[in-house]
Amino acid sequence: MTISPECVECIINQSAKVANAIEADDILSNKLTSTVKNLSKEFSFDDTPPEIASYVYEEMARIAKKKDLYDEVKEHSTQKALSFVPLLQEKLTNSKDKLLTATKIAVAGNVIDLAAEVEFDLEDELEKIFHTQFAHNDFELLKENLKKAQNIVIIGDNVGEHIFDYMFIETLNELYPNVEITYMVRGNPIINDVTIKEAKEAGFDNICKLVDSGVNTPGFTYNRATKEAKELFDNADLIISKGMGNYECMSPSHRGDICFLLKVKCSVVASSLNKEIGDIICKVV
Repeated sequence: MTISPECVECIINQSAKVANAIEADDILSNKLTSTVKNLSKEFSFDDTPPEIASYVYEEMARIAKKKDLYDEVKEHSTQKALSFVPLLQEKLTNSKDKLLTATKIAVAGNVIDLAAEVEFDLEDELEKIFHTQFAHNDFELLKENLKKAQNIVIIGDNVGEHIFDYMFIETLNELYPNVEITYMVRGNPIINDVTIKEAKEAGFDNICKLVDSGVNTPGFTYNRATKEAKELFDNADLIISKGMGNYECMSPSHRGDICFLLKVKCSVVASSLNKEIGDIICKVV
């Protein structure tokens, strides 16, 4: 997906979110916004939104003199997500369809998105997710693909959400013990996306193969990935892609057998999927 005019305004608005997150004073806040507005004049409409975000956030980080703009927010998101784990573990234990329950948990976590046009409340989402149907429902196809797969790659999205991805992978390990699972994360801090730091802190390297994709975009941009990440992506029997940024980067992709799991949080992605903001998606291509 390449950017649309709506994406430009959304990216400009993200400067205010950054200013708020780092508790910037008026001078710094205005500088962040004016800088992004100036950058927006040169945005290429051949780029995906995550590609545009990569250099916008790099410039904001330089101005703010802060490598990880959302480090404190990410820590809060992780702690909040962890507080729900006992309840969700109980849901899984009592579930008649563990794969569906774990998939819904993974999708519910996708609301933790600091770059979204529309924000949702995590607690509210977790209360209703188990009674909400996928607006695009390829869950049975996902199940069939998992039965046939020998190796899968899960491409992570946001911090906090990764705690629910951990539970999803634990369930996959239980249901498909012979499947090799790789969890792929961003190459450096970008917005609130999960990197190797947060993934190791959560213990992913104890339950699956953990790989730094090398990308500096808030979505898996294939041509920016490391050689290892490209090989894993190309050779996996199944890719499970979390979130809108990954969807934007992989629509289209040179390969098939990709399952997109996400919450629709912006009008552009909603239009692409022919769905509504707020819908949950399980789409296999």
